[in-house]
Amino acid sequence: MSRKLNAIFFDVGNTLLFPNRDLILRPLYDRGLVPSLAQWHATERKTKQEFDSRMRGGTVDLGFWHLFYSHLLADLGMQVDGLRDQLTETTRISANWCILLPGTREILERMGRGYRMGVISNADGRIADVLASTGIAGCFRSITDSGLVGYEKPHPAIFEAALRDLGARADESLYVGDGYSIDYLGATNAGMQAILLDVSGAYRDSGYARVESLEELEEKMK
Repeated sequence: MSRKLNAIFFDVGNTLLFPNRDLILRPLYDRGLVPSLAQWHATERKTKQEFDSRMRGGTVDLGFWHLFYSHLLADLGMQVDGLRDQLTETTRISANWCILLPGTREILERMGRGYRMGVISNADGRIADVLASTGIAGCFRSITDSGLVGYEKPHPAIFEAALRDLGARADESLYVGDGYSIDYLGATNAGMQAILLDVSGAYRDSGYARVESLEELEEKMK
């Protein structure tokens, strides 16, 4: 990291918690379609590249998950009226992001001994409950949910609200998230440092600051 850090803020989805695909993909499972994790990650890589490109061009007319399921359904050869919207809506429910990877809580607890830690999430106002139900809410001194703040990333106001809540300076804070245009650019435009937690490998050849796991992040922060 280029400057001294006192605080670390985390995204939630695809960073701390991962989607319960049995819940959000039930409409596909009921039709006998079970996309593999490899297919999911391939679709994620493709969608992030397209979404970031649209954001840079200022022409975003579709949300990330709308694009994601457009690609996934096309790859599966499944064109059913309303199915994409149904999948998009179930994916946006915070409670459906409840998969905690082994060792996550222990890593957060260790990191919390050296840094003040918080969460900044685009969510539905219920992300604190999800973090509590998965046993990691106590790792954070501040939880900022766009559904309660009224601003979504990448708007600087949500980052500023989180910094105020934690009593942290932007230039002494790091944001960890999984998307370049929403997380990385949003944080850096708010004066923070940023790193991508890139599990799917979407940014492997980008040159952006990135890690592929919390374990790798912890090592980098030592």
